[in-house]
Amino acid sequence: MRTIAIIGGGSWGTTLALAATRSRARHAVQLWLREKDLAARMQTSRENDLFLPGFPLPAEVEITDGLARAVAGADVVVSVIPAQFLRRVWEELRPHLPPRAVVVSATKGLENETLLRPTEVIRQALGEARPMAALSGPSFAREVAAGLPTAVVVASEDEARARELQEELSGPTLRLYTNTDVAGVEMGGAVKNVIAIAAGVSDGLELGTNARAALITRGLAEITRLAVACGGRRETLAGLAGLGDLVLTCTGALSRNRSVGLELARGRRLEEIVGSMRMIAEGVETTRVTRALGRRLGVELPITEQMYRMLFEGIAPQTAVRELMERALKEE
Repeated sequence: MRTIAIIGGGSWGTTLALAATRSRARHAVQLWLREKDLAARMQTSRENDLFLPGFPLPAEVEITDGLARAVAGADVVVSVIPAQFLRRVWEELRPHLPPRAVVVSATKGLENETLLRPTEVIRQALGEARPMAALSGPSFAREVAAGLPTAVVVASEDEARARELQEELSGPTLRLYTNTDVAGVEMGGAVKNVIAIAAGVSDGLELGTNARAALITRGLAEITRLAVACGGRRETLAGLAGLGDLVLTCTGALSRNRSVGLELARGRRLEEIVGSMRMIAEGVETTRVTRALGRRLGVELPITEQMYRMLFEGIAPQTAVRELMERALKEE
């Protein structure tokens, strides 16, 4: 039996712990939570009442608030830490990580200060070369936990390792595809959250389905330009980690980032919206980082620029829409 450690006990981390027990391979699962009181409750109730209520965890899942215990004997370590806390956790984890463990990042975001992707942050925190992969794609946690059909991507520069992880994690209702484009997969998973906030604004203003379709399409073009500038491949962004995840987060009722946009369109202040959310909407900070990265690389990101102005400079949603529509005309 192989051991999988899940670092991060939010809705997605808890869901991946569940999914690992349902996969084709037999696994012992060790789930780490930062919140000590929640971990203690879950050890008794076998349910994450804060982030994923209604989905009991089977006996194969060990719950702990100790990082050393979480990764003890682990063959695969899946990181599900929000991007802005990633480095701190992995620096603490470094002395406890088994030498043979393969690291898989399931974080969808970029680090504020460095503008780095999650696998780049983890590699820096560990200070060593280590097998690394990224897991991303259209996947609302509650639907995966409920056993509804879901397809995602696992990317590694080592194609054989990607195939091993595909076999390790795929199950009856969770299908993994492989890819060798880690940069493209991670950029798609991060920047789609920015466009999802914009989609929420569009829907909140009742701009119609034409506007939503245009936003998704031009948003994909924006994500692709930036991903390619970061070393990703254009075709990756046409797949599950790009277009697939973008469509889901721009249209799905369970999208936290789209919800932020809906509330902005209703006139609520960002601080009030974020303060009322139990779980992190990665797209807010990702907007700031994406704009900075685009400017550093000389990549035009008109939707991201307007979202930045709306989130951090206080311009009205209607003004942002007007300025996007009145930009200089050009070829597609």
